[in-house]
Amino acid sequence: MHLQRMAAVAATIALAATATACGSDDSTTSAAAAASTPAKPAPVAQIPSLSGKDTAVTLDSGFVKALGELKLTPAPLGSAKITPQGVAEFPITGGNVTYYKPGSVSPYVQGMIDHDGSGLSLTGGGTTVELTDFEVDPGKSVLTGKVTVDGKVAAESAPLFFLDGRTLKPLETRDNGTAVLEGTTVKLKQEAADLLNQTFGTDALKGGFKIGVAKITVNTA
Repeated sequence: MHLQRMAAVAATIALAATATACGSDDSTTSAAAAASTPAKPAPVAQIPSLSGKDTAVTLDSGFVKALGELKLTPAPLGSAKITPQGVAEFPITGGNVTYYKPGSVSPYVQGMIDHDGSGLSLTGGGTTVELTDFEVDPGKSVLTGKVTVDGKVAAESAPLFFLDGRTLKPLETRDNGTAVLEGTTVKLKQEAADLLNQTFGTDALKGGFKIGVAKITVNTA
C-alpha cells in the first residue's frame, strides 16, 4: 500500500537523522540522502471526513443479461436504489479521500469510502445472497463488503469487485459543492465469482466479468 511505503521511507529518514545526531561517520552522506528525497506533492483535493452523496454504478448490459440467463434476480438493500435506467446507487456514509494530479504519485486517488447500511441482493433457486456495507479502497482498486447467504454471514469483509481505474476521467468539481470521480470500470473479483458459483450451482461467473461503470459523487464541504 502506498501509505505504508511512505511510512517506511519516513522511518528510514528518521533513523538516518538519529545516526547523524549520534556522530555517525556517514553523517554527511546520510544528510544528503535525506535532503534528496523528493517531497510528496500537494493534493489537488482532500476531504478528511466524507459527509455524504453516493457511489452509482451503471450496470453493464452483459451483466444484466447474465443474471437473466442464470435466473438471478437483483434487488437493492437498505438505503440503496436501482433506477429504471439500470443504475445502482449506494449512499456514502463516511470515510476520506485524497486526490493527487495523475502521475504525480501512485496511487493518485487514496482513502476509504464507506457505504454502511446498503447493498445488493441476488436471489435464485430459493437462495438469497446479500452483499452489503461496501468499502471502496481506491488505492488498492478494490471494493469489499459483507456477504450473507440465506441470513448467515459467509464473510464479514470479502473482496467483491475490482475497480479498473484506467478508464477513470479527471476529477470534476461542481458549483453545488460536490466533486465527481466518474468512469471507473467495476469488475467481478475471482473470490466473489467463486462464492457465487458455488452458492448458485453454476460455473458461469468469472473473475474480471464487467459489472458496470462507477460514478462517485462526494460533498466537498
